[in-house]
Amino acid sequence: MDALSRTFQALADPTRRAILERLLQGEASVNELAEPFRMTLPAVSKHLKVLERAGLIGRGREAQFRPARLTPQALQDADAWIAVYRRLWTGRLDAPEDDPRQTHPSAAPPGSPGT
Repeated sequence: MDALSRTFQALADPTRRAILERLLQGEASVNELAEPFRMTLPAVSKHLKVLERAGLIGRGREAQFRPARLTPQALQDADAWIAVYRRLWTGRLDAPEDDPRQTHPSAAPPGSPGT
């Protein structure tokens, strides 16, 4: 699986997205990250491994403490991929000829205004 696919796979899970949101406040231990969830520490550790394999977090080592912290590169790569399609979507949505809400005279039923 390529890096971008691992990133989107990791982001697909709401628990992992919540962990990332918590890490916006700063690094945290597994115990700290597990607090808001009703799951075991091994389950939280599995989520952290998925996030780490995707490059979304890094894990430090300070004696017995292994704090998790955000690493931005994987999100930046995903954002760059999305940006290409965002330009496409924005361009299409801004073009009046592609707006399905616009009626074209050739598509109007007989007897309606414009025919």
